[in-house]
Amino acid sequence: MSLPLQSERTWYAALMAGLSVYASARVGIVLLLGFSAGLPLALSAETLRVWMADRGVDVGTIGLISLASLPYTIKFLWAPIVDALPVPWLSARLGRRRGWLVASQLALMATIAFLGTRDPVSAPLMVGLGALLVAFTSATQDIVIDAYRVESLSVDEQAAGMAGYVAAYRVGMLVSGAGVVGLTAWLETRGFAKTAVWPIAYGVAALLVLVGLLAVLATREPNASAADAAAAPQTDALARVLSTARDAFGEFLSRDAALAVLVFVVLYKLCDALAGAMTAPFVLVALGYDKATYAAIVKGLGLAALLVGGFAGGAVARALPLVTALWLGAILQMVSNLAFVWLWYQPPSAWALAVAMVLENFTGAIGTVIFVAYLSALCRSPLHTATQYALLTALASAGRTVFASGTGFVVDAIGWPAFFIATTAAALPSLALLVWLQRRGHFAPLDVERKVT
Repeated sequence: MSLPLQSERTWYAALMAGLSVYASARVGIVLLLGFSAGLPLALSAETLRVWMADRGVDVGTIGLISLASLPYTIKFLWAPIVDALPVPWLSARLGRRRGWLVASQLALMATIAFLGTRDPVSAPLMVGLGALLVAFTSATQDIVIDAYRVESLSVDEQAAGMAGYVAAYRVGMLVSGAGVVGLTAWLETRGFAKTAVWPIAYGVAALLVLVGLLAVLATREPNASAADAAAAPQTDALARVLSTARDAFGEFLSRDAALAVLVFVVLYKLCDALAGAMTAPFVLVALGYDKATYAAIVKGLGLAALLVGGFAGGAVARALPLVTALWLGAILQMVSNLAFVWLWYQPPSAWALAVAMVLENFTGAIGTVIFVAYLSALCRSPLHTATQYALLTALASAGRTVFASGTGFVVDAIGWPAFFIATTAAALPSLALLVWLQRRGHFAPLDVERKVT
């Protein structure tokens, strides 16, 4: 047998092994939970703004609704409660994680129904309260789903689980966004009043949370979570919460190179976040593309590329050692930013925009799924999963929140081509840390655990 043929068969076997993980029942459960997690996001944000605009609410009030999304940003503050305390009655029967999942999903259905039955014209404050409650219960569900995913999937399945989760999350967002708005339009054509269509649509959305609820009831409590919950000391509730928070942060910071790991978490997706913050102004203002083209290509083809890239990232992380996958994701994210430099010098055309956006979304999704597999591997203690993962994701979001806030000023100072070159260079510190952590042996225990599990 020739060497090229052997190599070809080896790569084919690796590819099949990478794709086979998606047949796992546990990955399928996480996928269904992803739909339940993505569903409420638009209901308290974009879809709600459409509803308020449709009812003639003034733009000032509509703008204030953005504050309702605050719980997603600060959810790590109450993550220790999820780690430390059981849910009365439910946790005794379903287990710690499943009990919290069922409780958050039932609360989510109730808050969505509450929001949907408020009147944005006569009771805007109640609508704001409803949106805040939906965001809070949704953020709590996210905390528990993240902990459940990390604990129920083996290290080898983490990337694939996150790929399915992201894909289903996006589908959930589409259903609660375009789907809910489209349903209201259809109901109006059937003769329903404008005041009636939105409560009906929100009621349907509340019922769709049953997808995640049924998934929880169809699965089992993660073994490690069940064992640690049974062994947990029965002390005062407040003391347990404070102890959990202290132990979770203390345990992580006691690890070798902990501070370097936290800095790496902040920096890994930074180049992608900086470029993403300016994508819409670049395409619509600097290049002059119209909104219809932007929506069709960036939100249409871009979403498709993101979903495909997510599943590709899951297969890559399954087939390659974690550190190798991180290198691949980092380089792809870094190089893809140069596509915007190329786009700057192209005459405006749909195909040029499509090439740039497909490349950016595809590579960005690969990097995201691989990165989340790494974050998941860092949170393997069932006593601290929710708290530590919430902290890491909060740090990871710093790129798109804190650092990206000044990107507009940078563009004004140096221009668009230089800006995207600078965002590419922003990946270099994370690559330097990746080299340092690899030489220190940081990734070896994670790959050993993956081989064992």
